[in-house]
Amino acid sequence: MQQLQRRGDVSLLLWLLLLHHPLWRVKANTEGDALHSLRSNLEDPNNVLQSWDPTLVNPCTWFHVTCNNDNSVIRVDLGNAQLSGTLVPQLGQLANLQYLELYSNNISGIIPSDLGNLTNLVSLDLYMNKFTSVIPESLGKLTKLRFLRLNNNSLSGGIPMELTTVTALQVLDLSFNNLSGEVPSNGSFSLFTPISFNGNQFLCGPVAQKPCPGQPPFAPPPPFIPPPPVSGSNGKIQSSSSTGAIAGGVAAGAALLFAAPAIGFAWWRRRKPQEHFFDVPAEEDPEVHLGQLKRFSLRELQVATDGFSNRNILGRGGFGKVYKGRLADGSLVAVKRLKEERTPGGELQFQTEVEMISMAVHRNLLRLRGFCMTPTERLLVYPFMANGSVASCLRERAPNDPPLDWPTRKRIALGSARGLSYLHDHCDPKIIHRDVKAANILLDEEFEAVVGDFGLAKLMDYKDTHVTTAVRGTIGHIAPEYLSTGKSSEKTDVFGYGIMLLELITGQRAFDLARLANDDDVMLLDWVKGLLRERRLDMLVDPDLQNNYVEAEVEQLIQVALLCTQGSPMDRPKMSEVVRMLEGDGLAERWEEWQKVEVVRSQEVELVPHRNSEWIVDSTDNLHAVELSGPR
Repeated sequence: MQQLQRRGDVSLLLWLLLLHHPLWRVKANTEGDALHSLRSNLEDPNNVLQSWDPTLVNPCTWFHVTCNNDNSVIRVDLGNAQLSGTLVPQLGQLANLQYLELYSNNISGIIPSDLGNLTNLVSLDLYMNKFTSVIPESLGKLTKLRFLRLNNNSLSGGIPMELTTVTALQVLDLSFNNLSGEVPSNGSFSLFTPISFNGNQFLCGPVAQKPCPGQPPFAPPPPFIPPPPVSGSNGKIQSSSSTGAIAGGVAAGAALLFAAPAIGFAWWRRRKPQEHFFDVPAEEDPEVHLGQLKRFSLRELQVATDGFSNRNILGRGGFGKVYKGRLADGSLVAVKRLKEERTPGGELQFQTEVEMISMAVHRNLLRLRGFCMTPTERLLVYPFMANGSVASCLRERAPNDPPLDWPTRKRIALGSARGLSYLHDHCDPKIIHRDVKAANILLDEEFEAVVGDFGLAKLMDYKDTHVTTAVRGTIGHIAPEYLSTGKSSEKTDVFGYGIMLLELITGQRAFDLARLANDDDVMLLDWVKGLLRERRLDMLVDPDLQNNYVEAEVEQLIQVALLCTQGSPMDRPKMSEVVRMLEGDGLAERWEEWQKVEVVRSQEVELVPHRNSEWIVDSTDNLHAVELSGPR
């Protein structure tokens, strides 16, 4: 009996071990299986996928994978990772996936039709790979898709008509493939513009402004056929009717004769890309092709903004005023009216720089919709952001509007970092923002961070792209080396980003004379470091959060902010490194390394007990004065 009981206990133990064994649990995890299948099909020379351990039950612990509160995978970020191999159909099992980022790799093969099962997908970025075969028709089922970029591959076949039904699409890029056939249109779908399929020489049709084989270039109007004469009751043709018919025929013929040139001109205008300004003459470069950017007339924008009325001003800045406008089609826009000094050849330079800005397309960057250029005006047209800027949500919201909660602030931190990283690492030439602050981080309908005003510093400084005639930026956000030398780099943006993080955490302004009333520092960075020296973390956090935040996450963001705002630009991380740290990769190591360096510099070490009974080195009060202070 005891032996049977022991055997039963052993069996039960073996069953429990098997049930809770990681390998068993990962097989029960569909998402983990799918991602592991992807890893098995990819060559990873840089060990980017090293953390994708199939023995771990939850893929949410893997780097480059983001999950929601229900531990469902919502994001896979593997852009620019030098991966090769092929995709797997199992990706279609990631039911809650919203972002699939695999751009700038060497992945080949087909795009699995199973991706059409990802009904929650918002962004699909597969550009700059080596994909072949056709664009799956199943992508037309992705009703929430807003960003579809398949450009710079070797895709063939036609553009699926099903894509015209995805009305949520905001950005579509199928350029530089081997696509062929007629570009589809449902009569109202506007994303199929030349820039969306440029570089596919075998595409044709009315949208492509190129007739397909066997199609006439245009259909001429039908010839005029006079009405038959009217007979009287006696069977004879009435003379008055005859005279009227002849007169009508002559009049119609004359109308057709005079209308023919107008018809021909209208057809030519429809066939010819709109490459000219019609309100006032302006110098243009025929080599500049602005794709789907619309060239607005000055009159259009005057009407949209009610004559640039002060009632429609959304904001003012170093580059000019921003006005709210409503276009003729009813869409809301933000019109930035630039103020600048005129320089010879400025028209051509303006067109070139506008084109460079328009090519920076990323979900965390504000999309340039169009522009207007006259001898006296320079205007940029952007989509209107209903939720305003981070600064307005932090400090200027209406009494009934809820404050930004902590999870939203974390998303803003990560989203804006991704946008800046794209400007630095994926734009050629790279774009330096030079005025990163909470007021320039906008929020879309879902409170996702959208970096605005990028590229404007270059746009306004025509003569020199490296040293500006005047420092552009906002006091409190300007990096020390930029303030003293006028030389900017991506590390000046990193400094501004660090200050923006402190704005997110504290809700305070980067420069605020009101703090003098409490004998506090007017510079936010100095104020934060002062509270850290006094170990008053609770005083740092925005009171509007009402203690609804995770203290460990606040500390992590403060650490990132302090690493970004170091006095020496060489010591600051790159924005791509900031993104990884915010995603949980490498912050602890970087912070520990920074502390050791400061200990060596100061030769003074103070040990402070940490709340988790660990010990950390508090070296903020041992920094040299020049590193403690922001620009004064």
